[in-house]
Amino acid sequence: METTDEKRLANGGTRVGNPGSASSVRVIISGGGTGGHIFPAIAIANEIRRRKEDAEILFVGAENRMEMEKVPAAGYRIIGLNVVGLNRKQWWKNVSLPFKLSASLRRTRNLIKEFDPDVVVGVGGYASAPTLYSAQKMHYPTLLQEQNSLPGVTNRLLAKKADRICVGYDEMDRFFPREKIIWTGNPIRQDISDINRKREEAYSFYKLDSSMPVVLVMGGSLGALSINVGMQNALDSLLENGFQVIWQTGKYYYQRMLPSADGKEHLVMLDFVRRVDLAYAAADIIVSRAGAITISELCVVGKPVILVPSPNVAEDHQTKNAQALSAKNAAVLLPDERVSQELGKAILEIYHDTRRRELLAQNISRMGTTTAARDIVDEVLKLAQIGRRQKENRKDK
Repeated sequence: METTDEKRLANGGTRVGNPGSASSVRVIISGGGTGGHIFPAIAIANEIRRRKEDAEILFVGAENRMEMEKVPAAGYRIIGLNVVGLNRKQWWKNVSLPFKLSASLRRTRNLIKEFDPDVVVGVGGYASAPTLYSAQKMHYPTLLQEQNSLPGVTNRLLAKKADRICVGYDEMDRFFPREKIIWTGNPIRQDISDINRKREEAYSFYKLDSSMPVVLVMGGSLGALSINVGMQNALDSLLENGFQVIWQTGKYYYQRMLPSADGKEHLVMLDFVRRVDLAYAAADIIVSRAGAITISELCVVGKPVILVPSPNVAEDHQTKNAQALSAKNAAVLLPDERVSQELGKAILEIYHDTRRRELLAQNISRMGTTTAARDIVDEVLKLAQIGRRQKENRKDK
């Protein structure tokens, strides 16, 4: 069934640009499901627009997932597919998967034919599978962006026929054809790229004392129960030892954790960190999950970090991400099953070991890059030129 957006695409006059227009580059960006896929996709789109103001960009995501809200909020058009990921724990729920995938493939073929992109970009997540597969079958140039040190199933399946694969970690030729790989790092939000100059603003914003150390604790937008329990157990000790704490509980756990804040000075409890740049700027030590984009931000931030990988993600890729840093003494890996009892101890040990703090900060900073979006878009635009030439050759025939 066509959505209003798809009807507009098919109506010519109100569609986004004209197919094959010489004045604009046309790009489909597909993927989503989590912020780790959506925010890089938006960063790529923003960089394309910065260079090509008349660029025509269409997002394709999954219905009822967060991209359907975040992408329009960033100013881009998105079409949602009725597609779901593989349920690894409850296999009986996968009965409808082949039918939804088949319908999504038909729909993406029609979308690609109507929009006629110069290049199609996949940022991972199950929503990108039908879009990129259809684009490859229709001989459009495709680029994959892989954020994790352990690639997702979708990108591994699509890699064979992709033209470029932009990665955020070294040694990815274990998973992808070496000749297609370009190390770019992962795109990050621009407001994080220079936090050092924001430190005074951060103290003022969060009403912190600049003479006292700050611990920032983040469990993701929804929250992490294990980290929250660890903070409940560690909070009194941290405050008694002269720390200030910015504690992001996640919206699911905020009310449950709120009593822990009663009567506590030097504690900022939040359900969601709306100015994460200022939270990073204020922090002396950071406790965080180990999502790929979060890690990319932390590398640019350059502070000592305790990573607590989520055990509830596909193929345990957060643990692989964290191990990639801890192996280089660029972060401390604290397993999820130990965080509730050991978080406070880990924070205190790192803070009181000045040399270790300095080494952690130095080593993680060496892994940071602020040019990922630029480098990825370099490749996107190269492929777009190839795509245009291919379309012109088809017309000549």
